[in-house]
Amino acid sequence: MKPNAETSWTTGELNALIRSYQGAAVLAAAAELDLFSCLDAGPATARTLAKRTTCDLRGLTILLDALAALRLVVKKGDCYSPGPGVAEVFTHRGTHTGLAMAQHQANCMRRWGQLACTVKTGRPARRIASVRGPAGDRESFIGAMDNTSAPVADAVVQRVRPLEFRQLLDIGGASGTWTIAFLRACPAAKAILFDLAPVIPMADRRLRAAGLRDRVQLVPGDYTSDPLPAGADLAWVSAIVHQNSRAENRMLFSKAFASLTPGGRIVIRDILMDAARTGPVSGALFAVNMLVGTNGGGTFTFGELREDLESAGFVKAAVLHKDEGMSSIVVASKVAERRSVPQRAGAGRRAATGTSVM
Repeated sequence: MKPNAETSWTTGELNALIRSYQGAAVLAAAAELDLFSCLDAGPATARTLAKRTTCDLRGLTILLDALAALRLVVKKGDCYSPGPGVAEVFTHRGTHTGLAMAQHQANCMRRWGQLACTVKTGRPARRIASVRGPAGDRESFIGAMDNTSAPVADAVVQRVRPLEFRQLLDIGGASGTWTIAFLRACPAAKAILFDLAPVIPMADRRLRAAGLRDRVQLVPGDYTSDPLPAGADLAWVSAIVHQNSRAENRMLFSKAFASLTPGGRIVIRDILMDAARTGPVSGALFAVNMLVGTNGGGTFTFGELREDLESAGFVKAAVLHKDEGMSSIVVASKVAERRSVPQRAGAGRRAATGTSVM
């Protein structure tokens, strides 16, 4: 990115920007091959690593040398090992693992490479599976959502005020990251996690590991074609609306409205764009990600979300928190049912005859 908007771009800066994909591509390939986990077992030669990973020796050697040049790998003689701190991020055992996100970004890069074609035709990029296959890519996507959400979940949940609910409906709840955060914040509450059938086993494992499985109902389904489970008083929609067109969001909000109890709330966590749609920068770039990856997704302003929520019947839409990334929070309410007040004797008759009732 240009650090100073007041100065002109130089040829060198523009050339550096156009080449900036190269380092990312090298790192993405290493993540897809889970190369750092192999290196974490101890220093190894390219030949040994080629056998472990079933890779071509020439190809792997060039990749390892590029990683060493980027200081992601340390090369001593013919042996390679992870650079300082790298294994903590790019292996499964890492305490701050971002391996799944790196693997997911590799899939994103394949779609971004088709950006000009998408702009020309209006169609999303062709999906090309990684060396891990479609099932591995799905697992990486779900893992990537946890990589980015888990470190911030507790703090974000605390911004949902008032933090009171009896039952949460986590729409597209993935492997349970947000359900876990909400249930920890509200020990007396329960939750329904709703997501596609292949995702449910991942949620089951994570919820059991967190000791919360008995407080969560796991419901497989597709919000685009199935009704949402009823009975919740708080619907959580995290990083979902950007995948949809506005028409699709109106359909989703209508389903959420129908499923919520009277007086319930919908809370949306997502990117929130300014009116000009050029800020935040991360949001403008994420809109490109949705352009190449979906049929109608994008990033939205609060005004657009408010209109779409109101079209579904919600009221009192408000921004609880504005964030430069994915953690802006918008809330709206479903009006509680009014209790009928018993009429005084004769009140109905007076009203029927046109007599004013005070």
